[in-house]
Amino acid sequence: MQTVEIGTFGPAEGLVVVDRPEPVPGAGQVVVAAEAIGVGGVDAVIRRGTLGGYGFPTGFVPGAEVAGTVTAAGEGVDPGWVGRRVWAFTGTGGAYAEQAVADARDLAVLPKGLDGAAAVTLGNSGVVAHFALAQAHLAAGESVLVRGAAGSIGIATVQLARRAGAGAVAVTTSSAGRGERLRALGATDVLDRAGVGGPAEFDVVVDVIGGADLPSFVDRLAPNGRLVVVGVVAGMPPADLGSRLFANFRRSVSIGTFSADTVPRDRQHAVRDDQFAAAARGELTTVVHDVLPLADAVEAHRRMDAGEVFGRIVLVP
Repeated sequence: MQTVEIGTFGPAEGLVVVDRPEPVPGAGQVVVAAEAIGVGGVDAVIRRGTLGGYGFPTGFVPGAEVAGTVTAAGEGVDPGWVGRRVWAFTGTGGAYAEQAVADARDLAVLPKGLDGAAAVTLGNSGVVAHFALAQAHLAAGESVLVRGAAGSIGIATVQLARRAGAGAVAVTTSSAGRGERLRALGATDVLDRAGVGGPAEFDVVVDVIGGADLPSFVDRLAPNGRLVVVGVVAGMPPADLGSRLFANFRRSVSIGTFSADTVPRDRQHAVRDDQFAAAARGELTTVVHDVLPLADAVEAHRRMDAGEVFGRIVLVP
């Protein structure tokens, strides 16, 4: 079967297409024949080799989520899964393939009316957005800034914040055109990437970007404000981040990180099922930037690196 792996870490061209044997599910696992594969920001971070210490080897297959049909079930798995159309989480990687292996505990049945591209655009992103806002203890009427709102996590966060009764929902993005698209999804204020414009301060900041500019957004927190970092697509923040936090000591602001790894599966599944149903009813919008062949994974990553993607790129076998 066709698979995309990391031949060399660094630029997008380090991704290579290879043939591998068709997978066989182990105990507790299933094989999913892919109809859609999500291309996430974390895939690019791993490919660049900037997650030092995590031990990703060359030959690593990126991708964390896939939608398709279960074709085989391993020992201990209900055979009723075979033939069902599902969304599947493949862990840190393994989804950039015509067939992917997933833990049977990490499956969600796709409702009628939800296509595979929409499922891999919302599946992880919507869960991260939901629990990031929960970790920030967002209350109705509070103001929110979504930093890096043009990706799938940011787009979900904007919509979920509005549904939760937030007051102002501001976004940072790279162009006026993207800003107008985000307004159509519920944003009330559009700031540039540096945070220029909009309200002076926010009760909650959800940050997908990280990087060198993260400390400046600590200064945008209102008294008792909370900043939650859910991604580092621009790299790790500078070492003096803590000094900026303590410079705001008398404002009682806080910084935290959030990973869905800390949320029990049953809670993730409940939220994901609700979101999939809402998307199928047209109550949540999923934005697919483009659909490309699996063999064009290099092009997908080039576009991400260039900052061209609004929403999510999806690969198909």
